[in-house]
Amino acid sequence: MSVPPLTWLYAPGDRPRVVAKALAAGADVVVVDLEDAVAADRKEYARDATAELLTEPQPVPVHVRVNALDGPLAAADLAALAALPGLSGLRLPKVTAPEQVTEVASAVGGAPLYALLETALGVERAYGIAAAHPALRGIALGEADLRADLGVRGDTGLDWSRSRVVVAARAAGLAPPSQTVHPDTRDLEGLAASCAHGRALGFLGRAAIHPRQLPIIERAYLPTERELEEAETIVKAATVQPGAQALPDGRFIDAAVVATARRTLSLARRPSLS
Repeated sequence: MSVPPLTWLYAPGDRPRVVAKALAAGADVVVVDLEDAVAADRKEYARDATAELLTEPQPVPVHVRVNALDGPLAAADLAALAALPGLSGLRLPKVTAPEQVTEVASAVGGAPLYALLETALGVERAYGIAAAHPALRGIALGEADLRADLGVRGDTGLDWSRSRVVVAARAAGLAPPSQTVHPDTRDLEGLAASCAHGRALGFLGRAAIHPRQLPIIERAYLPTERELEEAETIVKAATVQPGAQALPDGRFIDAAVVATARRTLSLARRPSLS
């Protein structure tokens, strides 16, 4: 079982030095942002600098968040970047319909795609978007825009949308979605608590906007020693005696429980940032 990514570090595309630092920060994936992090008069420069970077393979997977699909810049972003050897994925902002995914997939010729759902309409159509095309490898929320769209103030007001996206991803056969960024880079306690809540909802990993957030995210999503011990016990029992059974301590295990245990052990194989 492959080891899934847990940390996704954003860096603005018009700041190559920041991107270079991000590539060395230890994140599983670096996301070069051409959209919200770049001022309007810097968009072309950001695209050109990112294209230059991605002419060669990079030490970690690099995704690029392109500009809004319904705007004038996205087509140029996709044309400039989709075929470059250093690109590992394209992140599509503010997706609201499956047709947007299929159109991009047809235009870029097989590059892995990730859809960001940032509006009420996008969340409402989450499953259709998640199942739109084989090139789509994942979906995630963009909570800042979604919060504004819904007029939500308290954090728990987004939990229904979060669960909707988790369920849609699983129903479409995609990996569990990663959490959106925690905007306060110094609030590490709040980040840890938010990650724990996201993990309980079914998310796996999280996007970050500063390297100091990476170890907190990783620690929150890695299994504890107790979880590892329990998973090892379950997998060992299933290896000795396949099929549903009761463990000596009374716990009942079946194929679903064993699959969860194997996923837990797969996370333990990743190198740690801490």
